[in-house]
Amino acid sequence: MARETTYLELSQDGGGAHKFYEVTVDGTEVAVRYGRIGASGQLQNSSFPTAEKARAAAAKKIGEKVRKGYAPAVPGQRAARAVTRRQVASAPSTARATAPVLWRFRTGASAFGIHVDEDRCWVGNQAGDVYTLSHGGEVLARYSLPDGVKCLVADEFWIYAGCDDGTVYDLSAKVPFGAYDIAPDVDIFWLDIHEGVLSVSDAQGGLTVIDHEEEFQWSRKSAGSNAWMVRADERAVYHGHTGGVTAYAADGGRELWHTPTNGGVLFGWQEQDAVFAGTGRNVVQRLSKATGAVEASFRCDAAVYSCATSPDGRHVFAGDSSSSVYCFDADGRRLWKLGTGGGSALSMQYLDERLYLVTTDGSLVCVDASGTAIAAAQQGDVPTAVDVKSAAALPVYTPARSAAAVATVAVAAVPAGGVVVECFQQGGRLRVQVVSDGYEPGWNVQFPRGIREAGARYVVDGLHAASGGFYRVRGEIRRLV
Repeated sequence: MARETTYLELSQDGGGAHKFYEVTVDGTEVAVRYGRIGASGQLQNSSFPTAEKARAAAAKKIGEKVRKGYAPAVPGQRAARAVTRRQVASAPSTARATAPVLWRFRTGASAFGIHVDEDRCWVGNQAGDVYTLSHGGEVLARYSLPDGVKCLVADEFWIYAGCDDGTVYDLSAKVPFGAYDIAPDVDIFWLDIHEGVLSVSDAQGGLTVIDHEEEFQWSRKSAGSNAWMVRADERAVYHGHTGGVTAYAADGGRELWHTPTNGGVLFGWQEQDAVFAGTGRNVVQRLSKATGAVEASFRCDAAVYSCATSPDGRHVFAGDSSSSVYCFDADGRRLWKLGTGGGSALSMQYLDERLYLVTTDGSLVCVDASGTAIAAAQQGDVPTAVDVKSAAALPVYTPARSAAAVATVAVAAVPAGGVVVECFQQGGRLRVQVVSDGYEPGWNVQFPRGIREAGARYVVDGLHAASGGFYRVRGEIRRLV
């Protein structure tokens, strides 16, 4: 039987939806590709017992989209909409670093994404490159994603990259894959993940919350635009934009408080009881998570592009638009200001007396923030920074063409320590639950959508129980045959 493809588009004026939906039937196989117009999109594959059932399933999918306003179109006739790239100015304060920079790794493009944990440092840039390095500056691996990386966030053992193609990629396994597909018309500015629940802030000042099954929970439109800050915990989602910071209840999105800030918010950080908003009017403000009250202000000399704190809360760090970094005590007293000798810090993180920065010139910079090193730097004594080079034989990991490619390895028996999960139909949706003993049988498993096939079983390396009453996969996914 001939292969049949139906291609649909939904495009609205005024910056609304601009997405496509393509269904291909090939015998008993149905492939669905969807995403932003002009992008390759995400791919989902399904198998059916007969060709008639495959055609019926395809017709149902097409009918659902047509009822939502999609219409037949010709691929390539509509151009992709431009994605908002953050335009920032950076004025180097000096040709030579006055901060004690230990090493610097140049990624080749402006970088926003950073995550530093006990094992390694992650940096993602606007070319779609994500690198991991040791704390000593050795380059360990490289990921090549389809579009620019807006941010990198961690949630327990998982590392996610939010990209300009509207997809959030899971980088925790050997093969990265699209873990969350944001609505194609949402222009991601920043995101945060807490216990598998994704919060996304966007160019229009909107906030969208999606659960572990990639299902929409709630959304809000804040009073401002350009929402560069979103932070989440078990109680609330904290949303920073040109109008200040707004806190919404994690369960349902009820507004808890709103606090106007001294300038539009350009970056945000959080600790257990407070959120920190860096603004365009040269200040970082600490806000109480409980009430939204401004508890302290940390004054810089130029617009604040990034901020962070030490884990004990004793020190607050900031990076400005003039390539300077600052350190304050908890009450707002400035302790020091030093120049990076390069670009301005667009994101930063502090760990073990080191301050890690990603900058407008695309560098990941490691600064020695210990008292001894800072005192020496203030006297003009700074180390010679090591210029880290990427190894020629560095492994490069690219996302699977489809989520189904995540499970390219099939096994006939369950390996030692493996956990078996099964996919099944529930109320018109495909769910995944645990088959192996020792787990809650009624809990769902967070699982790539494109790999789900009713009746199929998979082996995973491990499962982690989330507080929301579901499991998250750790390690590799293999199909059990």
